Amino acid sequence: MHLIGKPLFARALLWLAIVTAATAAHAQFLKPTDNLVIDGIPPISEELVTKVQAYTDFKPSSIVAWHPTQHAMLIRMRLNNTLQLHLVASPGARPDPLTDFPDAVNGASYQPGKGEYILFQKASGGDEVFQIFRLDLATRKVTAISDPDVRASAPAWSRKGDRIVYTTTTIDRNTASRVPMTRLILADPLKPETAKTIATFQGGGWRGFRFSPDDKRLVYAEYVSANESHLWTMHIASGIKKRVVLAKKDDAVPVSYNQARFSRDGRKLFATSDRNSEYRHLVMIDLGKGTETVLTPKLQHDVTDFSISTSARRIAFITNENGSSVLRFLDLNTFAELPRPALLPGEISGLHWKSGGDDDRADAAVTAGEPKTGKDQTGHEVAFNVSSARSPGDVYSWSVAATRIIRWTHSGSPALNPLDFAEPKLLRWKSFDGLMISGFIYQPDATKFPGKRPVVINIHGGPESQARPGFIGRNNYMINESGIAMLYPNVRGSSGFGKTFLALDNGMKREDSVKDIGALFDWIKEQPDLDANKVLVMGGSYGGYMALAVATHYPDRIASAIDIVGISNWVTFLSNTESYRRDLRRVEYGDERIPEMRRFLESISPLNHAQKIRKPLFVVHGRNDPRVPYTEAEQIVAQLKKQGTPVWFLTANDEGHGFAKKSNADFLFYAQIKFMEQTLLK
Repeated sequence: MHLIGKPLFARALLWLAIVTAATAAHAQFLKPTDNLVIDGIPPISEELVTKVQAYTDFKPSSIVAWHPTQHAMLIRMRLNNTLQLHLVASPGARPDPLTDFPDAVNGASYQPGKGEYILFQKASGGDEVFQIFRLDLATRKVTAISDPDVRASAPAWSRKGDRIVYTTTTIDRNTASRVPMTRLILADPLKPETAKTIATFQGGGWRGFRFSPDDKRLVYAEYVSANESHLWTMHIASGIKKRVVLAKKDDAVPVSYNQARFSRDGRKLFATSDRNSEYRHLVMIDLGKGTETVLTPKLQHDVTDFSISTSARRIAFITNENGSSVLRFLDLNTFAELPRPALLPGEISGLHWKSGGDDDRADAAVTAGEPKTGKDQTGHEVAFNVSSARSPGDVYSWSVAATRIIRWTHSGSPALNPLDFAEPKLLRWKSFDGLMISGFIYQPDATKFPGKRPVVINIHGGPESQARPGFIGRNNYMINESGIAMLYPNVRGSSGFGKTFLALDNGMKREDSVKDIGALFDWIKEQPDLDANKVLVMGGSYGGYMALAVATHYPDRIASAIDIVGISNWVTFLSNTESYRRDLRRVEYGDERIPEMRRFLESISPLNHAQKIRKPLFVVHGRNDPRVPYTEAEQIVAQLKKQGTPVWFLTANDEGHGFAKKSNADFLFYAQIKFMEQTLLK
């Protein structure tokens, strides 16, 4: 190549191009694993991988179960590439791995009484066809309990600890016109070959099975939608089922029940209920009288979890208060609220009393005849998970007797100072119809990144989920290193704001939630420290649909969009999602078999408006996704390619509804950074 004779400026540019090409030729790039299918994504440099690494090394932990006889607990934490079971022998002890599989372990429970073995669930490649296994702790031998070709629910233990019940559903996407069957299985975990079906149910919404104190009955819920569920009891021997109907029920307004369990004498039920209220309260139902007593009448917040200790005579419960969690206690005799420990703002979950507790978590050991000896058998210690903007998630316990908090795990990234992470701020804006919408914003340090900042709007899935002021993991890199503001909205249809708000996006009101984001663009434009000309919208699952819908409705107000396992066409989604969840989704989104609703769903599907998507799009999907089929991604990518819209496409052949394996999640994050650098930061 000759430079002589060219103008000086041209020669300089040409020389720069030669040097750049030579440097690129010798640059080190990350080699993706064979399970990833990459389309349109540029090479990822090892330099970027090194720079990001500390933000991918968090290992949040969560409690799975207390050991029935020792002051130790089972937790779930990442081991190598996936979430696995670990034993923590004492507070602060190094977690000892008990499982190590290519796929994550979903949940687990100890054998009540002696804790000689563990039952756990595991699926394959993100397909969510969960199978139950037994892990014998003495030998570490693993034995299958449920059949591999059906989807099994988490097992529920009898009080005696010798039997379990679980449900199974057949996996078949090609049953759009048929209602799937759910089978209730009774089994001895030590003799899985003796398992038998004791009941069948139509549909896939049957959940939350728990034994009565005498092991003769079960209580369970029939889940219809986020706004409606019913309670049932069943005599195990006869198979007779009976719906729990209150003497003065209100049929005009659906009621949502959750987490039902029997009282110690078996005559009452404890549950959460939103009967005659916007929020889910803790209630007690008298099965003989058919009456429901609200135990938390003064609290105008959802009760999200509760656990009962008959030994400590307390009910521990969690309320969701403007996104933050509050741990509270009720006296089991008087139902008066008791003093509670002081905890920093954050999200609390996974309540487990050590012993003397409710029917499926701790009291089984006592009922099974084990002596209550030692401080670990008093039932006066409750464990829970805590995460916050500056903590990825750790396990703590509260000792009632000692009135102190005990920390069990430490899950931070050793290379990062959590005090450097941004704290979220609550924001509110008025939508198109005057409804107030809220969300949380995490902003970069203004001294490090002065001026108007680019914005990423990250919309949650569900749609009945909720953006809460918790830990945002890898996304702290965007804030701390790239100077991007991360905004998490709670559009109409989100939970935590009352059941009326929850239903505001149902059926033909679907696009009202999209308009909430349109109003958010107006709010961003008014902020002196945010750049309304540099906005990326993204989301996963339902949030993926929202990202696509926003890209079609407001193409001139975004720089780009990221769709992760999102819905591109409502009709194809409802026709192809797994059969066990199809009817549940039809209640929320509409029944595509009804001509009028089908026309509406087609009219709001982003695929049918793809010509309006003019800004670059990044589409991500797992090949084995049972919820939102992989074809939803394929069809939107094909259409965008056909019309010439820039599109990146990342597929994982060993993932389902989201990327659960660390190596896949890491590559996705590197690609997201590249996408934001090219479409948002330039």
